[in-house]
Amino acid sequence: MTIKVALAGAGAFGIKHLDGIRNIKDVEVISLIGRELDKTKEVADKYGIKHVTTDLNESLKIKELDAVILCTPTQMHASQSIACLNAGKHVQVEIPLCDVLKDGEEVVALQKQTGLVAMCGHTRRFNPSHQFVHKKIKAGEFNIQQMDVQTYFFRRTNMNALGQARSWTDHLLWHHAAHTVDLFAYQAGSPIVKANAVQGPIHPTLGIAMDMSIQLKAANGAICTLSLSFNNDGPLGTFFRYIGDTATYIARYDDLVNGKEEKIDVSQVDVSMNGIELQDREFFAAIREGREPNASVAQVLPCYQVLHQLEQQLA
Repeated sequence: MTIKVALAGAGAFGIKHLDGIRNIKDVEVISLIGRELDKTKEVADKYGIKHVTTDLNESLKIKELDAVILCTPTQMHASQSIACLNAGKHVQVEIPLCDVLKDGEEVVALQKQTGLVAMCGHTRRFNPSHQFVHKKIKAGEFNIQQMDVQTYFFRRTNMNALGQARSWTDHLLWHHAAHTVDLFAYQAGSPIVKANAVQGPIHPTLGIAMDMSIQLKAANGAICTLSLSFNNDGPLGTFFRYIGDTATYIARYDDLVNGKEEKIDVSQVDVSMNGIELQDREFFAAIREGREPNASVAQVLPCYQVLHQLEQQLA
């Protein structure tokens, strides 16, 4: 059976999904949804996608459509996930699931009601570097004592990863911190029981904090320190230091080194080195096998409960 997919959001991250899906057997993207029709048609032509629209609801009416991947602005994630589930379609929504907790709770409730696959793009669970560490933890060979994480960008205007103007504003707490808050609880194998945050000044035009510091503690005693900045004019991205009882590991996207900066080969951890592709493979496998995926909306909801608590602190 070929799984027929619609992809909403033909920007930088949507293209990453299209590239990943090219490597996955028996999956076909049959509809592409974008904000600007001409730009969306350009992307559709490149990937051989026949149906192009600016309206998600138009795609949801396609009878043979099985699933939707949402790479749309944060503020639309929860409502569009609900629209997909109500239309009887499996859905994978990019991180974050929501930027208002009650909206995320509604998605989880509807998923339980429909029994459809609903998954959130918490890519760090799938990156081979983090999978390597996770397997060590599962085997009882490594336990986290502290995670030290830096999420650093340089941003003065509202641009995406391709240098194109965004129609929405990115957010350190609800988007970028979500990766680490979820990953910490997932890797520690223990719920977060304490969370603190402070933030720097609000940017006069973007209306968001450009710097933030977060502390987390899990029920098993593991701690996490997370620093986030849009002001960092240096190496960009997120860097994870796992300090454990038997080793130290440093993960940079799909690369992993030990505490002495000696490279660890993670090429055999999974069938690909591309975290987005692996995330998509899990989504389609869960659909085929009729099971809950890793990073289901229910599994990641506790992350958003912590973000909600932190937002209240910061207010």
